[in-house]
Amino acid sequence: MSDLFKRPTGPAAHVERALCIVAHPDDLDFGSAGTVATWTAAGTDVTYCILTDGDAGGFDADVAREEIGPLRRAEQRAAAGVVGVSDVRFLGYRDGQLELTLDLRRDIARVIRQVRPQRVLTSSPERNWEWIDNSHPDHMVTGEATLRAVYPDARNPFAFPELLAEEGLDAWTVDEVWVYGTPRADHTVDVTDQLDLKLAALNSHVSQVAHIDQLESSVTEWMQLTAQRFDLPAGQLVEAFHIVHTG
Repeated sequence: MSDLFKRPTGPAAHVERALCIVAHPDDLDFGSAGTVATWTAAGTDVTYCILTDGDAGGFDADVAREEIGPLRRAEQRAAAGVVGVSDVRFLGYRDGQLELTLDLRRDIARVIRQVRPQRVLTSSPERNWEWIDNSHPDHMVTGEATLRAVYPDARNPFAFPELLAEEGLDAWTVDEVWVYGTPRADHTVDVTDQLDLKLAALNSHVSQVAHIDQLESSVTEWMQLTAQRFDLPAGQLVEAFHIVHTG
């Protein structure tokens, strides 16, 4: 096969910059906080882009709705700090109302051009019929909008020309996308040594998890089961992704 059509067989061993794009505060911490901790420990600069403030979340009816968004932003910044991330950006879309629009694609493409990451991490755009709880509409829209922003929007200088003409943001090509929450997962990250960091990040989201008695054991068990699906050693904890090469 011509070199023109050859793609890498696995993810890059190391990248300088990674951008994680998700719908809600806490999505990253459930899905990939352990992996992010391994990246930052290896020297990768990681940026979080959260599309909504999570203002439709929470379990305490005594907390005023207008307080939820700012509270969840603060919780996400605290959680990000646990795993070594200081750059956390919020796009301010309404929780539960994400739609696959050109405005959303443009806003994500803008962040990609600003950060210029070699790697993007996002949620799956596909519905998981075996585990419907993993198919929140906001998650699927986020995954699809992010993939469209990666290709073609961010790399095409003629897409959303205002980003270049008015904001000076040159086109940027992302090399690989890591998709989590998908039955297509083909790559695992051993996060056994990052368990405490992942749990601490999750527990930063007090407004979302304080009422869940079995949070830590459930999250740990899920990562063990994921390892078993890949025939990995007993006791190993992993997070799983589908790697899409886009460069």
